[in-house]
Amino acid sequence: MPIIVEKLTHTYQPNTPSARVAVDNVSLTINEGEFFGIIGHTGSGKSTFIQHLNGLIQPTSGRVLVDGFDMSDRKQRQKGRALVGMVFQYPDYQLFDSTVLDDVMFGPKNLGQSAEEAKANTEAAMRTVGLDPAFFSEKSPFELSGGEKRRAALAGIIAMKPKYLVLDEPMAGLDPSGRREVIATIANLRAELGCTVIMVSHSMEDVARSAERIAVFNEGKLFAVGTPDEIFSRTNELIEMGLDAPQTARLAKALRERGIPVPESIYTNEQFIDWLERTVKTGVNADV
Repeated sequence: MPIIVEKLTHTYQPNTPSARVAVDNVSLTINEGEFFGIIGHTGSGKSTFIQHLNGLIQPTSGRVLVDGFDMSDRKQRQKGRALVGMVFQYPDYQLFDSTVLDDVMFGPKNLGQSAEEAKANTEAAMRTVGLDPAFFSEKSPFELSGGEKRRAALAGIIAMKPKYLVLDEPMAGLDPSGRREVIATIANLRAELGCTVIMVSHSMEDVARSAERIAVFNEGKLFAVGTPDEIFSRTNELIEMGLDAPQTARLAKALRERGIPVPESIYTNEQFIDWLERTVKTGVNADV
């Protein structure tokens, strides 16, 4: 079953002079098993939106259904929340115990797993994210590098075996190598666990390469939902709303403005190189 969001609105400090609508009448469906990207400028409502997916905050109006469980209902929220694991932008907020092993085990033990089962699931989760239990188990989580902290926080969530994995800016602050490691880890998770991935990101390149569908938020409203082709063919509109479109999309746009017929559907390096090679080979503009 999917996650269904119906006319979701969230207002901070309602009925006060400081009232602010952070999410405004948003409706969308996130399908089971897909990689769903969420993009938008700072303050566009992305983080507020995803906090509704596991019931961390409640709608002012509208509702969120996770596999049919209404996240506004206390009893149903407990069942729905067990399906949704969230990794926050700053892993330090999720790491708190004295060792990596104990930290990752916290979630499984809270779910009522026996000590043996919790440890087995914890070590499996650590291996899945590339943290060898033999080396990392007794380390303090606060001694880890930035990328290792993100993987430890991720392990703590996947040890609980969520059906939906929500990632808030998982590559924030990482260098290109660290970003590639996180993306590869997420790809491995999807292949191994078959979970749905919902990722908020400011990196258009990462979203363009990974997501099967993308939601664009603008000033609390849902601007568009579509495939990467559909979204990044609207580069001009994305730039106008303050988004950093993929560098390749910007390059293609600049070339088109200079009269070079680069197809609108090019937004990744691979697509551009493929188009360029075919154009040079044939001597005519090649469609993507």
